[in-house]
Amino acid sequence: MLLRFAVRSLLALTVVVGVAAVVPTAAGQDAQPTFNQAKLSAFMQAKLEHAQKTLEGLAKEDFELVAKHSQAISILCEDELWAVLKTPEYHQRSKEFQRSVNDITDAARKKNLDAATLAYVDSMMKCVTCHKYVRQTRAPR
Repeated sequence: MLLRFAVRSLLALTVVVGVAAVVPTAAGQDAQPTFNQAKLSAFMQAKLEHAQKTLEGLAKEDFELVAKHSQAISILCEDELWAVLKTPEYHQRSKEFQRSVNDITDAARKKNLDAATLAYVDSMMKCVTCHKYVRQTRAPR
């Protein structure tokens, strides 16, 4: 029962993060006109799909699926589209997120469901707080 609740909560969090990532704010469009919004939206959608597949793998205890999709997220972290801000704080947050995602992959390879799940929750928390930081940084002052 508790595991079912946790999985549903994680799925809801993943969907919220994905929607927040894909839906641009007016302030964000004005503050960062240097990138192509369509490409960024597609990029964020790919990140969301990998996060959802990672969660699916956790729920099914499919370590291969978890490792595959968490590693794909880590690869996305290296893409130039990832760096939507050029601030030291954003860079630090991004690296912390990537470390958390790598922890998911490592735990999946060790077939440690509890560690992989905790790393997933940690990475989603980092994702949500970073998206909040980006929105606040882009907001007009």
